Amino acid sequence: MAAQPSIVPVILAGGSGTRLWPISRDSLPKQFLPLSTSGNTLYQDTLKRVAPGETFTAPLIVTNEEFRFFAQRQAREIGIEPTVVLEPVRRDSAPALLAATLLAQQLHGEEAFILVLAADHVIGDEASFRKACRKAMNAAELGHIVTFGITPTEARSSYGYIRRGSAVNGGSAARVETFAEKPSVDVARTYIDEGYLWNSGNFLFRADVMMAEAEQFEPAICGAVRHAVAHSTGDLGFCRLGPQFASAPAVSIDYAVMERTSRAAVVEGAFPWSDVGSWKALHEISEADEDGNVLRGPVTVMDAKSSYFHSEGPLVAAIGVEGVSVIATGDAVLVMPSERSEDVKKLVASMKSQQHNEANEHPRCYRPWGSYETINLGSRFRVKKIVVDPGEQLSLQKHHHRAEHWIVVHGTAEVTVGQKVFTVHENESTYIPLGEVHRLANPGRIPLELIEVQVGSYLGEDDIQRLEDIYHRA
Repeated sequence: MAAQPSIVPVILAGGSGTRLWPISRDSLPKQFLPLSTSGNTLYQDTLKRVAPGETFTAPLIVTNEEFRFFAQRQAREIGIEPTVVLEPVRRDSAPALLAATLLAQQLHGEEAFILVLAADHVIGDEASFRKACRKAMNAAELGHIVTFGITPTEARSSYGYIRRGSAVNGGSAARVETFAEKPSVDVARTYIDEGYLWNSGNFLFRADVMMAEAEQFEPAICGAVRHAVAHSTGDLGFCRLGPQFASAPAVSIDYAVMERTSRAAVVEGAFPWSDVGSWKALHEISEADEDGNVLRGPVTVMDAKSSYFHSEGPLVAAIGVEGVSVIATGDAVLVMPSERSEDVKKLVASMKSQQHNEANEHPRCYRPWGSYETINLGSRFRVKKIVVDPGEQLSLQKHHHRAEHWIVVHGTAEVTVGQKVFTVHENESTYIPLGEVHRLANPGRIPLELIEVQVGSYLGEDDIQRLEDIYHRA
């Protein structure tokens, strides 16, 4: 019996994940956070699930400019070297998926088999997952576009549902008779009684089949994506799609193809699954104590039941509460009945309309060279903690409105000020005058940590004039 061809994993990793605010924000979304029990990020768990080997090729990752170094570095941390594809702008899942499909055809042939996964889902029982992939592969070989349906554990209004039709491939898959949008809880109970499955939003298909169906239903998307792929360029190991990508209509793959094609089939995934789409969902997949509480970080409770507590800094203490979620970061606290977790997205939209910076920016901001976080902020001063990874360096830059003082607390800094280059060791400091050209680098093998004190009339992050930058941001 001939061996099955390899499957090309395509991982969509450009989402913002605002329903898990305040730890997940536009600048650091949930897929790049360690939210599962493995200790890895959700993105890393997804990569490990389809690690290159007999079944899968090296993966294609689709993300955007802001997340490019997260995607590359977190993959390398677990020994995987992906192709990271950068969207010029976000255009929902259909353009992203179709661009990856065209690139996969260039790498693996017109009839390459592609497995599309969200980067932020939790899947238990890897053996069952691979078994479902083999079933889907058999159906995809027959020309079906296969989605993975999940056996419902309860009636939920936050998921779409799939009604199965006639069997295909000897019963290992079924035609999709109906895609049902997110229903009310009462309607969801009816769906479950009738044998519907949850729609996981993950797919397996043959590349030429998907492109043919997309050309039929969404020629405008296909035209824009083909031009964007044809004009893609390489940059620091990334594949940048051409600017024509921005002209593609922003449409989900469910609407663009899956709800309209006659080739849709479904394979039932008999494995634990969650899209980690809310704090309530995260509570459900976490290990709780005997009172049903999940405590993460510095938390202490008394007489609490069935609640979720998560702190990334301040001590959180609670007495006599039940069914609540409390999430604290260095700059924001969320308190709500756990049943209202689906409303967090609306809350974040409201905060954005009120121009609260906390709605978008994480207190710890990550850059290609490391990270920084604000410790204190006044009208004419800002205090930051800066961490520069080994071997990395900031851009050669200057500021028009502020001077800076740097105090090294761990490691060794290589500092450029004007024409001078010198080292600053632990417990030593240096001064960068206003308007002076300067650069900070870590020549060592351990992280460089320093405290930066900024003083000036304007302290915004946009007061940076980059003159030279190894990450091509100048």
